[in-house]
Amino acid sequence: MNNMDTTPSHYPGLLAEIRRRIRQGQARAILAVNQELLALYWDIGCLIDARQKSEGWGAAVIPRLAKDLHNELPEEKGFSERNIKLMVQFYREYPTLFVSETIGQPAVAQLPDSVSPPEKGQPVLAQIPWAHNVLLMQRVKDRGVRLWYAEATLANGWSRNVLQMQIETAAHTRQGKATSNFALRLPPPQSDLVQQALKDPYLFDFLTLEEPFRERELETGLIAHLEKFLLELGQGFAFVGRQYHVDIGDQDFYIDLLFYHLHLRCYIVIELKRGKFKPEYAGKMNFYCSVVDDMLRHESDAPTIGLILCQQQNAVIAEYALRGVDKPIGVSTFDLTRALPTELESSLPSIEQIERELGGDQAGV
Repeated sequence: MNNMDTTPSHYPGLLAEIRRRIRQGQARAILAVNQELLALYWDIGCLIDARQKSEGWGAAVIPRLAKDLHNELPEEKGFSERNIKLMVQFYREYPTLFVSETIGQPAVAQLPDSVSPPEKGQPVLAQIPWAHNVLLMQRVKDRGVRLWYAEATLANGWSRNVLQMQIETAAHTRQGKATSNFALRLPPPQSDLVQQALKDPYLFDFLTLEEPFRERELETGLIAHLEKFLLELGQGFAFVGRQYHVDIGDQDFYIDLLFYHLHLRCYIVIELKRGKFKPEYAGKMNFYCSVVDDMLRHESDAPTIGLILCQQQNAVIAEYALRGVDKPIGVSTFDLTRALPTELESSLPSIEQIERELGGDQAGV
């Protein structure tokens, strides 16, 4: 009996893809259950808003409503004063998100062209949980940006904590920002898809490295925190190997990190570099991509992509360096600390606001 391993070379990628789909399916089942609750909250907000406008109700009715609901329906959760106020805000933010049985308003939400149509005809914001919507209302002012995060939540199955991290690191401003030669080396629309799969900068604030550090220390830290590393890389990256050995012309070469992208259907070579980007990095990456194309790439795979991650880069120098190479290569930077985005920094309360709120709370005790 032949005991030789007959596992196909792409089996790890298949396993990773099935595992990803199972997790996405589980996440989507949870989201579907939450849609009914979301529609209820929207409808309550719609009803209260209509009464406030038609009968002149003031804000004081909401605390009483919360108290009476608690007394009459003690087993029901989610109807605190704060949550009811959020329901009203939710309706006012998206007055056409659902059809209200009480008010009878149509539900036709218009999404910008950059956001793909939601599944099953339901607006994308109606498909993410209440806690995610509250977070988006409170932390993201621009509605187009909210839709970007909502769609990314659906695509990636982000939890609320992961969504908050993505907002705090301004993920929408980093996606697709890598310097690259993709438009010159790949046909459309593949060049656009590859560009959007990469970002700049990458944030590795989950590491505890201190300057000066060696590239091997950075590499070791990323693999030690592989789950967080993959989350930062984005959807579709499957880890193949670290210091991946290739034997060329009786010489040994070692690729820092090798991945396979499940959506782009290609290998991605990542080289980690301390300090500034240097033009010679492009030549070495071009060599590695050629080797992977010849030795690992299946005939059905797309061309191998190279990604050079360095601490600093000059876009003009990187563009010149990439223009003369044959393989599709991107250059991005990485940061080891998280900087607070300006749009979030401006939304933080001042000392005076905090003192006023604390004073108001004490007065009401």
